[in-house]
Amino acid sequence: MFGEVEGTGLKVLDPRFRQCFAGHVRVERLWTGARWSEGPAWFAAGRYLIWSDIPNNRMLRLDEPSGHVSVFRQPANNSNGNTVDNRGRLVTCEHLSRRVTRTEIDGSITVVADKWNGRRFNSPNDLVVKSDDSVWFSDPAYGIDTDYEGDRAPQEIDGCYVYRVDGKTGGVDRVVSDMVRPNGIAFSPDEKLLYIADTGATHVENGPRLIRRFQVAPDGRSLTGGEVFAESTSGLFDGFRVDWKGRIWTSAGDGVHCYDPDGTLIGKILIPEMVSNVTFGGPKLNRLFICGTTSLYSIYLTTNGSKLG
Repeated sequence: MFGEVEGTGLKVLDPRFRQCFAGHVRVERLWTGARWSEGPAWFAAGRYLIWSDIPNNRMLRLDEPSGHVSVFRQPANNSNGNTVDNRGRLVTCEHLSRRVTRTEIDGSITVVADKWNGRRFNSPNDLVVKSDDSVWFSDPAYGIDTDYEGDRAPQEIDGCYVYRVDGKTGGVDRVVSDMVRPNGIAFSPDEKLLYIADTGATHVENGPRLIRRFQVAPDGRSLTGGEVFAESTSGLFDGFRVDWKGRIWTSAGDGVHCYDPDGTLIGKILIPEMVSNVTFGGPKLNRLFICGTTSLYSIYLTTNGSKLG
C-alpha cells in the first residue's frame, strides 16, 4: 500500500520504506518555542540532544529520559550546525564569529578553523567529523547576508565553498568550489561517499535545490565526481543524516524525505512546518530527532543511524 499511513505522519512512496518503521509509530512533538531550529546532535553518554535556535542566539538541550528542555548556551554566537567528534566532544558552526569551534570536556572552547588563506569564512553552516578526525564543513553566506542569523558583513572569500580541516595538523583545504550555497553534509557509512546539499535556489532564480554525491579519493582527503544524487520535490534540502544501510534522511519543505542509496525517494515523514535538520539518537540510534522551524519532533524507526552526530 502506498500513500499516507493514517495518523502516523508517514507517507509511503516505495515499498522499501515500510522496512523503516513499525505500523503503530507516530511523530511526536517534544518542544516548541524556537525561531529557527537547526543543528541537532546526540550525546550518547549523557542521553541528551543539543540543537541551535539561530535567531535567538542560543543552544538548547533536551534531556531524553525526562523530556526536560533547557538552555545549554546563550549567547551562542548564532550557532548553526553541530556534531559530535570521535571523542564525544561538541563541534559547532558559528555564524556570528564565522568559525568552527569545539567544546572541550572541561567546557573551554577551542577554535577548529576561522580562516582560509588568511581570510575569514562567510558563516560556517553544517559539518561532519570523519573517522580520521578531520572536520568537513560547508560555508555559505547566510549568517552575513542579514542581521537575522548573525551580523551583516561583506564576504572576504570570493565564493561559498566546502572545506576540510586536517585532524592532525589543523590545516584547512578547500575541497568543493563549484556550489552556489553548500549546506548539509554527511558521509556514507563506509566513508567512501560524501553527500552535500546545495540550497542555491535561495539566492539564484531556478538555482540548485539538490544533494550531490562525491567519491572520496583513496587518500581520504580529496573528492571526485559530484553528480546530482537527488533534487528536492518540496522546498529545499538542508541538513540530513545517513542510516547504517546508507539511506539518506533529509530535511525538506514538508518534513523529512528518505532516499534509498540508489537515489529513489521511498518515503516521507510529514511535519507541519518546514524542517531544517535531523539526527539519529536514543540509546540504539533508532530515534530520529527532527528540527522543525519552531519545534523539536521525533519518531522511532526500525533502522539506526550510521554514527553519532
